[in-house]
Amino acid sequence: MDFTAPHIGDGIEEAMARHPRTRFLPADQAPYAAENRALPIGYGQTNSQPSTVADMLRLLDLAPGQRVLDVGSGSGWTSAILGELVGESGQVLGVELVPELVAAAREALGDAQPWVSITQATPGTLGLPDQAPFDRILVSAAADELPTALVEQLAGDGVMVIPVDRQLLRVTRDGTTGHGGYVFVPLITS
Repeated sequence: MDFTAPHIGDGIEEAMARHPRTRFLPADQAPYAAENRALPIGYGQTNSQPSTVADMLRLLDLAPGQRVLDVGSGSGWTSAILGELVGESGQVLGVELVPELVAAAREALGDAQPWVSITQATPGTLGLPDQAPFDRILVSAAADELPTALVEQLAGDGVMVIPVDRQLLRVTRDGTTGHGGYVFVPLITS
């Protein structure tokens, strides 16, 4: 499957439309929500460029009912979209280190998708190892190297999409493939 090309009927654009980016942005950034660029959300973090989010979601190859970990969930926008794609039979656990972003994301999400939650990250711990395994892991911040702690949280047939050293990677237990250059904020763990 060619994950870089748009897929007719994959539901990603529809899911993104059902969760307007504006709702997940600070008021001063909301006027720019339709622009295809990353926007600052405070604390040195960004709300990713919509085309990049779509590319990452295609690489994840999501299906209804999956358990998904959203590392560096930031504003909560990708968590909401992931929740739309896995449906109420699935589960999305967003994890974010910045307490203010956790609070803002929870507020933006509201209670419309009870199967989507945002959790405060534990400093020094990547992901949610106590709640593993996950069918899919999305990492929206750049790592210097592939974090084995997250790979270990994948289910046997799981998929992780993560930017590592300016390259977007699709990781499975069977191997890793590269999918082009992207720029992200750094992955922070403490």
